[in-house]
Amino acid sequence: MFKFLRRRKSSADAEPSSSGSAKPTAIALEQLLTQLSWRVIRRLDGQLQGDYRTLFRGSGVELADLREYQPHDDVRHIDWNVTARMQTPYVRQHQEDREMTACFVLDLSGSVGFGSQPVSKRSMAVACVAVLARILTRRGNPVGAMLFSGSRQKAEHILPARTGKTHVLQLMQVIHQCETPGLSQMTDLRHMLLQAQAYCKKRSTIFVVSDFISDSGWEKALGSLAHRHEVIAIRLLDPWEVQLPALGLFTVQDAETGEQILMDANHKGLRERYAQLAKEREQALQKIFEKTHIDCLTLQTNADLGQALLEFMLKRKKRLHSGIAHRKAA
Repeated sequence: MFKFLRRRKSSADAEPSSSGSAKPTAIALEQLLTQLSWRVIRRLDGQLQGDYRTLFRGSGVELADLREYQPHDDVRHIDWNVTARMQTPYVRQHQEDREMTACFVLDLSGSVGFGSQPVSKRSMAVACVAVLARILTRRGNPVGAMLFSGSRQKAEHILPARTGKTHVLQLMQVIHQCETPGLSQMTDLRHMLLQAQAYCKKRSTIFVVSDFISDSGWEKALGSLAHRHEVIAIRLLDPWEVQLPALGLFTVQDAETGEQILMDANHKGLRERYAQLAKEREQALQKIFEKTHIDCLTLQTNADLGQALLEFMLKRKKRLHSGIAHRKAA
């Protein structure tokens, strides 16, 4: 099924132009950056004061809760007004502010280069990384990246986590300079995730940016990565990977292995079988993300990037608030 979904048009077929105007390319990024902020759900590590609030209590400035005094509590945290009213010592708990270290694990394999729309999956990935990196670094949170071609070799580029707009521009330059790999073998997501786990020593937010078209056996590695870090899956999807249009007879080529077949897309049974395989793959991916407790942001190349990010962040914000309410009730 994975091979079938990885087909693309051969060089003899007309390639869609990347210069045409499209909705994703018309995003007002600067406006988006001023509206969005990343919400952390899992506990992370950090040495400096930063731009987000953790889920554990500390020495921040925003009041989170009041509770009765315990012998190990710092007397400086006692709320004397509440203590006077309740006739029992009460201490203040504040929401602690920390920095957040983020790392983009970016799959730049051949299948990511496919695009039936004016915007390819790779272009969508680059735009998404640029927006998220700028959101995270604009107030001091360091961001790093690991770039993979999808083969079983080591990462092509590793950028240590740093802050600032200059660092984001450097990240974008490195991504653009990373060449699409030649025809050789299928993507090995398992090896990519294991390398990310070995590289990221302290608890961080890790964005796995990929189309998740790979050899099997990567699910356990993803779960192991999510056990220590907060992992966000950013899935790249092209409409042709969901529904095959009736374009008649044409040649398709696997973007990574180079295997070619002749396909009659006007055949109704073929299109129905294609859609069924795509649906089964979608269900399998959702089960993996649910089992590993990973949020997945799906970016379609014919959709608006800004709207997709906004909806995803609002969903995470709602989830964070409901989680805090649940812990208080407990």
